[in-house]
Amino acid sequence: MKKLTTRQNLEKNLQRNSPLRYHFIVWLHDIRSLHNVGAAFRSADAFGVKELWLSGHTPVPPRPEITKTAIGAEEHVNWQRIDDPSTAISNLKADGYMIAGLEQTDQSVPIHQWEPESDKICLILGNEVTGISDELLPQIDTAVEIPQFGMKHSLNVSVAAGVALYAICEKFLK
Repeated sequence: MKKLTTRQNLEKNLQRNSPLRYHFIVWLHDIRSLHNVGAAFRSADAFGVKELWLSGHTPVPPRPEITKTAIGAEEHVNWQRIDDPSTAISNLKADGYMIAGLEQTDQSVPIHQWEPESDKICLILGNEVTGISDELLPQIDTAVEIPQFGMKHSLNVSVAAGVALYAICEKFLK
């Protein structure tokens, strides 16, 4: 067994086609940590998502702290700042998108059991402490959650983004 070089990894990655490339949006709302935003950019790049949306208090590039964690992924991921989240959700729904919130609610579906009704999905992740805001929660179509088995009931938001992207990507690769 021999490790691949960075160049070999890039060539291998460029031969793949992500099932999330055309219709999948990751939306970070009210994320406070620049490092979490950078890590989300890196995961968005790794899983080939169509676009990353940033709204509320979420910081936007260019910021050295984002670049440090993203290791430059913010230059390769399409992203936009959303100033009016309610209008953006309405526009997504009019375009046929399903709005999924990664949130623990009384109606959440474990992500491994979730069967998306569309390949056009916008996945919203909320604040590190308070989750998806009371403003946005009533506007989502479904809530999905990552099952947990330990004493703590949450993951770091950037870790949760990576876990969710893997789970969703796996659904579409089957």
